[in-house]
Amino acid sequence: MAEQSKFSGPWAALPVPWTDEDSFDEAAFRADVASCCEAGIPGICSGMPAGEFYAMELDEFKQINKTMIEECQPRAIPTMVGCTATYTEGAMLRAEWAANSGANAIQVGLPFWMEVGEEQVVGFFRDVSRACGHITLSIFETKRHKKALTLAQHQAIKEAVPNYEMVAVNEGALGHDPEGCKALSEFVTVFADEQNWARLGPCGVRGSCSELVYWNPPVFLGLGHEMHEGNWDQVEQTCEKLRALREFIAAALIVKGLTETAFARIGGRLTGFLRTGLRNRGPYPAASVEDVKQLQGWCTKYFPELMGAE
Repeated sequence: MAEQSKFSGPWAALPVPWTDEDSFDEAAFRADVASCCEAGIPGICSGMPAGEFYAMELDEFKQINKTMIEECQPRAIPTMVGCTATYTEGAMLRAEWAANSGANAIQVGLPFWMEVGEEQVVGFFRDVSRACGHITLSIFETKRHKKALTLAQHQAIKEAVPNYEMVAVNEGALGHDPEGCKALSEFVTVFADEQNWARLGPCGVRGSCSELVYWNPPVFLGLGHEMHEGNWDQVEQTCEKLRALREFIAAALIVKGLTETAFARIGGRLTGFLRTGLRNRGPYPAASVEDVKQLQGWCTKYFPELMGAE
């Protein structure tokens, strides 16, 4: 199995706070990053769907990630900058900036507007790797990128890109099933959503790019500890509740058109751990205070640990 212990546990994939004028709220973001660091969250990552990488200009990308790196470096918390873009040069520009600005890793998915051809896959990741130099490259796998990489492609990328060290898998990706997860974990670290840790932890999953850890850090840091100790009965008990939580979110919130960034904001306000507001960028709808109250009510009844109850 790959030895990539620097990627372990739930890394916080934070939403970006926006002001009422739709500009970056730097003070709130600094506070949220600092709170995650001080809570013992093992790493911070940007540019995930929760962080709306698809809805910011390059200058905003730089300002947001500069803030994240400045808050994390003095606390010795590693950072991973999301560099996904709709074309190769866009991803390379972001990767080069991240490497030159002190990030510990970058994460990039395939360009997603048009499907990337089979013969271009390895070359794309090679180009991005050259732009970011020696720092770690992580791949973000999601059906939104219109292509699920095969084991042979992952192996070819690893051969061409030695600094490919981690992959975050979502539904539809090779590593989202036990057999594929075992195969991938032989040469890269595999991250997956917490609700899948009981199923995929024994197959090599080491952590997650988490949109949950800042809902209540002790709960998810504790879950990470149980997974790494191999206490699978305890992990399954929490994963069962997380699956029920996902079902509730699907029935109550996804039907409203809310996306990952809205869920992240609702969760961050669940116990008030994050300062970020509920506003996200259009055309995607934002959550409401009533959505927060609805989640609080469900958690109080069915998942009281998330509300800080014993």
